[in-house]
Order: sequence, then C-alpha cells, then structure tokens
Amino acid sequence: MNGVRFEKRKTMALKKGAAAPDFTLPATSDQTITLSKDLKGKAVVLYFYPKDFTPGCTAEACEFRDQFEGFRDLDIPIFGISRDDIPTHEKFKKAHRLPFDLLSDSSGKVCKAYDALIPLIKMPKRVTYLLDENHQIVGIFAGMFENKAHAQSMLKLLEK
Repeated sequence: MNGVRFEKRKTMALKKGAAAPDFTLPATSDQTITLSKDLKGKAVVLYFYPKDFTPGCTAEACEFRDQFEGFRDLDIPIFGISRDDIPTHEKFKKAHRLPFDLLSDSSGKVCKAYDALIPLIKMPKRVTYLLDENHQIVGIFAGMFENKAHAQSMLKLLEK
C-alpha cells in the first residue's frame, strides 16, 4: 500500500500459564503487600477495577464480598487493585463492609504489568486473575460490564 508498512502491535497480554508479575503495593490493612513474599505458596485472586464508588465497581466489590466465604473456605485471599489512594480505598472498604484488602496502585505500574490499564486514559480495566500457589496464572476473566461475573467465574474455576 504505497510503501507504507504496517507492523503488528506486540501485545503484552498475560495468558494462562504465564508467571504473574511480582509487585509491592500499599494495602488498606496498614501494611504493604509483596506478592512473592507475603503470599508465597498461596493461591490468590487479584481483581483490577477502574474506580472506587462507581456503580460497576461497587457491584463487583460487593459480589466478591458476598462470595467471600467460598474463597476463604479454600484459603484463597482476594485483593482488589485500582489507582485510588489508600484513604479512598479505606472509605470504600468501610462503606461496603469488604472483608478483604484493597491495594493502591497510584502509579499504574502494576495495572500495566497485568495488562489491566487502558492506554490513553490510564484507567484500570476490569480484569480478574486467579493465581495458583506458584503464582502462575490459571484463570483470567475480563469484562468491563460483567461486574458480578468476575467472582462467580473464579469460583467456577476453583470447583474444577
């Protein structure tokens, strides 16, 4: 086409079987969580979401809250991650009685490493990862408008 070359964009999307990127982020529990250290040998659910107190994100957080016992019974911690700061996360957690920690990725670096950042607006996508005890990705559910389906999808994977 008139000498113009189109290069295929390289995607850095994480896939099942890939190693989950390590991270260290501040948590609502007044501590810092490092995946490789604090969660070593544990399966983990990480759900990335756009913003505290928005209708879709509230519905998703409340669904994880409502399904929390199923994850707790399997000894699988849940962490919600967005770019909101810790004070905002603490208000959100308290307002909705969330029994799990929210992590603050204010720089967006962790969201980007997990392919959970919308490039132009730098807002997190709604994507959930299930990591096994070796922190390999064993499940991914992405869907901006399927708020409640994220928790249910992870539980279904765990039933297999």
